[in-house]
Amino acid sequence: MTALTVALVLVVAAVGVLRWRRPAWYWLTFGVTLAVVRVLVRYGSVMDACGLTVPPARWRLALARATNRPTPGPRAPRILRLRPTRTGLVLRLKLRPGQDAFDVAAASDRLRHSFSMYGVTSRELRSGVVEVRMTGYDVLKRVQMPAQTDTQPMRVPVALRQDGSVHYRDYRAIPHALTLGATESGKSVYQRNLVAGLAPMDVALVGIDCKQGVELFPLARRFSALADDPDTAADVLDALVVRMERIYQVIRAQQRIAADVPDAEIAADIWDLPTDLRPTPVVVLVDEVAELALYANKEEEKRRDRIITALVRLAQLGRAAGIYLEICGQRFGSELGKGITMLCAQLTGRTAHRVNDETSANMAFGDIAPDAVLAAIQIPAEMRGLAIAGDSSGGWHRIRAPHTSLRQAVNICNRHADQTPDLPELAPFRPALSGSADAPLPAAKRSPATA
Repeated sequence: MTALTVALVLVVAAVGVLRWRRPAWYWLTFGVTLAVVRVLVRYGSVMDACGLTVPPARWRLALARATNRPTPGPRAPRILRLRPTRTGLVLRLKLRPGQDAFDVAAASDRLRHSFSMYGVTSRELRSGVVEVRMTGYDVLKRVQMPAQTDTQPMRVPVALRQDGSVHYRDYRAIPHALTLGATESGKSVYQRNLVAGLAPMDVALVGIDCKQGVELFPLARRFSALADDPDTAADVLDALVVRMERIYQVIRAQQRIAADVPDAEIAADIWDLPTDLRPTPVVVLVDEVAELALYANKEEEKRRDRIITALVRLAQLGRAAGIYLEICGQRFGSELGKGITMLCAQLTGRTAHRVNDETSANMAFGDIAPDAVLAAIQIPAEMRGLAIAGDSSGGWHRIRAPHTSLRQAVNICNRHADQTPDLPELAPFRPALSGSADAPLPAAKRSPATA
């Protein structure tokens, strides 16, 4: 009996240590079984306590009176499917007449406490069917992306959502995006994950990094064009506008609008063109947009207007030509001058890391998802990489990108350097690569022999 007691104590201690140090392992070994039992046993009483039940139908009451049976109780939504996942449970519910998907969403916090889960979110799949996703532990504390993701052309897995699902950056669905974040908020790591995900794809990368290229130039082997100052950035953007106009001419020549051509085959963008005629899509990454919009004299103001005009034209017309914008910055608002508000309206995707003030959060979500503003300003400083992602539909999620070091991103870009396309319009801006021996050393780090 003593040996059995000691064994039970050791098992309980091991389970406790596992839950503390390795919550994902604990969930897969013990937590998922306990959670399924807890949900099935408590389901009826929890739904009743959360106000997610409806009175019995009249015919049931009449049948109970006619047969002298007990009066039936209130009915909860019917469970269509209960599926365990590597991070939690997925519950698919069939709502009763008179219930609404908003009722389940409003009760998500009470369901989280009642079922002893870490988080609960819900979404409506179709009329009368709601999917409730429950997470068993904090999946954003230590991000581990699944081994298999649904990667498609121009669709990159960049982060993990709070409900355990993968957050994708889908350029064909959301062509242009804005990413905000204060210094040391994780914005650069998010950008590295994006570049690392795009590197194996058939896509041209164009970088604009006015911080002398310290963020993007280490990844230069995978970039078709790079600019490290506003003057070069203006020339690169003008070249992209020229490329966009040429691509539209190709689409116009291949539209196939004869009467006998089906509607689905009429070309309206590059993805409707035959594969052998389809131009290479281009993703433009702007590291710090404020550096492009600031000016100190009349000459710089003219350059600034030229840059913003080109960005607005690419944001308005670039999608069909396969040119997509990924704009990053610490702030992005009307104080940057004319044209910024027009550009912001074209950036459908919004991602905000930790910001220094509420005004910055309003720049990202004030016009599309006011609820996300409060969530963005509550991101703690120690949770680098945690962000709020939303779009113009009003929906938003908490996400966190896995930590990718600069060395890891450089290795991925170097591995796929042979896939870097040569675009004629961007050839003058192709980064010149040199070995480390030829690279100039900073003056403070030169040896006396080389000084």
